Amino acid sequence: MRNTSRAFTQTADGSSFVQASTRGVLGTAMVVALLSLTVSVTLHAQDGKAVYDKWCSGCHGDTGAGDGFGSKTMLPHPRDFTKGVYKIRTTASGEIPTDADLRHVIEVGMPGTAMPEWKSRLSDGEIGAVVQYVKTFSANSFKQPAKTIAIGKAPSGSGVDEGKAVFQKLECSKCHGMAGRADGKSAPTLKDDYGNPIRPADLTENWKFRGGNTVTDIYTRLRTGLDGTPMPSFQDAIDNKLITDEQLWRVAQYVHSLSPEKAPAPREVVRAAQATALPTTVDAPAWNAVEKFWVPLVGQIIAKPRWFAPTVDGVWVQALHDGHTLAMRISWDDPSKSPDATWDEFLGRMSKTLTDVDGPLATQQGPDRLVVQFAKNPNDESKKPYFLGGDAKSPVYVWRWTSEPRVEEGTEAGLGKFTAAPNVHVTQSARYGDGQWQVLFTRPLVSTDSAAPTFSAGHAIPMAFFAADGSSGEDEVRGAVSTWYAVYLDVPTPKSVYVAPIAMIALSAGLGMLLVAQAQRRERGDVANGSSHMEER
Repeated sequence: MRNTSRAFTQTADGSSFVQASTRGVLGTAMVVALLSLTVSVTLHAQDGKAVYDKWCSGCHGDTGAGDGFGSKTMLPHPRDFTKGVYKIRTTASGEIPTDADLRHVIEVGMPGTAMPEWKSRLSDGEIGAVVQYVKTFSANSFKQPAKTIAIGKAPSGSGVDEGKAVFQKLECSKCHGMAGRADGKSAPTLKDDYGNPIRPADLTENWKFRGGNTVTDIYTRLRTGLDGTPMPSFQDAIDNKLITDEQLWRVAQYVHSLSPEKAPAPREVVRAAQATALPTTVDAPAWNAVEKFWVPLVGQIIAKPRWFAPTVDGVWVQALHDGHTLAMRISWDDPSKSPDATWDEFLGRMSKTLTDVDGPLATQQGPDRLVVQFAKNPNDESKKPYFLGGDAKSPVYVWRWTSEPRVEEGTEAGLGKFTAAPNVHVTQSARYGDGQWQVLFTRPLVSTDSAAPTFSAGHAIPMAFFAADGSSGEDEVRGAVSTWYAVYLDVPTPKSVYVAPIAMIALSAGLGMLLVAQAQRRERGDVANGSSHMEER
């Protein structure tokens, strides 16, 4: 009414009065609409609280502070929503994410962390409600609407070589390493904004990239940075004309090229092809032609002391045999050749951060470790012992390697419960470089010791793996494990496989020729008989 009265006294004609009155009504309607939206969002957020309390609070905490009961076992730590700082966004560095950004993270999760995907468990409405509820933990941060940055299209051409040069110019290798395996000089010193240790991304495993692994996804991360971590935004580098926007796209293309085209798919059986001669060194060029098999590893969280933050997430296995000896090369990414004094600071932070892992971590670094275990009767794949190093009733036969370097052979009756064999049949050679271990094991197929099994060709021999990073406080029990896989030693192709088809072809040809000859004789006989009958007439 106040707006209408003011409009009447200030206008000289009725039309102006109607327009002013209309503006007043519209303004009131807008206020009502905004109030209704606020109430709707509040109700939506309250709906999200029930979902959050059930599925999210165990890690992120009841108040969203990232202090749930599981948080002290996780690296990186769960997000503290009260800070209003988010890694994965389509907004500029230092800005809040959009609702779509928050929804995306909830839906697909954060690969390489304890944050799973939720789109297969929660409904669309539940995810939307959780998004609104999460925002209430830092409501002041979300007062202003989020603004998405403009993302164009990647330039044509691969540009990998140029991208590599810009990668070095921006000093990305200081953290990510020259080959991208997270072993840069600064890697041991990295921490997030809250003092927790943090590992740089291994750029050769883009299936673990948080925020996506396409060229556009990588470029977006380079533009926005990962707030709360040492990973900066490179928008300033563009603004200050240190690099161009196109060059940043080239960096994204280069980073994308460091990983396989597709994420490796685990296969249950590793094939050991038969060769006339075996490579004798771990870095022999012949290994480049041998098929690689990916075996994923996960944190050992069954036997105490459990371990939820393993460094090694998988091993690549290659195998050959010549009918007498098995050669197996195993490769895995590890940012440190342990023990390494430059990683003491990192281990100290690990000890302060991971405080709920069944006792304190080691105060000193140990060696890196790899254990390859086999069933005691490796040629009977139907009988597999307990995959965590067997047990007292059914021990496993193992090769136990450490970065000192040395290899031991013997049996385990549980993780770390090792008994060395009196004689060692297996040999090793190892190489470390650019954030990767490569270890070559060789062993005769036939054992001269009853304590060591004989490997037979033509059988799927059960095997499993255990790996540990000494710089992170991992040891004989704390580390990464696989379930049972197998290695199959190809059998030589019998000569009969080649001779039999040739013999069958020759026999078939001979029979065919015989049948043709008989038919021709019969035809000639019929012709002769016909001629005789004609003469008689």
